[in-house]
Amino acid sequence: MPWEHPAVVSPAPSVNTVLNTPSPEGSGQGSASGKQTAVLDSGNNFALLDAACQVNQALHDQDYAVVASYADPIRGVTFTPYSTVDFDTDLTFTAAQIQNLAQDKTVYTWGTVDGRGSLIEQTMAQYFQSYVYDQDYTQAPQIGVDRIQMTGNALENLKDAYPNCRFVDFSYPELDPAYQGLDWCSLRLVFAPGTTKWRLVGIVHGQWTI
Repeated sequence: MPWEHPAVVSPAPSVNTVLNTPSPEGSGQGSASGKQTAVLDSGNNFALLDAACQVNQALHDQDYAVVASYADPIRGVTFTPYSTVDFDTDLTFTAAQIQNLAQDKTVYTWGTVDGRGSLIEQTMAQYFQSYVYDQDYTQAPQIGVDRIQMTGNALENLKDAYPNCRFVDFSYPELDPAYQGLDWCSLRLVFAPGTTKWRLVGIVHGQWTI
């Protein structure tokens, strides 16, 4: 069942640029049966939010087949453990790899642990638990469409790193009042416009950093 989400903060931007690379999910032309395939309106916040909520719920349910179905078939999905996107170190996985996430026992190096400098060496399943779905983001009290809800010391370069893309930020401004917001965390899902649907290209984990 679809889950209910809190009020969404959105500047309601209009993004009309599409990727130069054609998307295989449809050309927007009539099919052999004569039916028309709906072309994605990339300025429609509702379609974007629906895609983000579907991916969020699939992550919650560990239904990686659904997550993989949204993955961009050419670009894949890039995973960023902290707010700063760095394509030189962030890892990118294909839809097939994401679909087989639970069976992948390979230990990957995802970056370095904030405040320690040690390597993040984890399997995909371990990384998802630590740096993707560390909280139940279906219950996030704040949702931002194309707007980062919480920031810390890390460089927030998501918009620059993903030009012509849009994102939804599911955020907890705090988990325990005793920490006065220093325990905030976010799940940021980045999408590129395909021909008929939004395609997941990035998953950025946000949290307070030293």
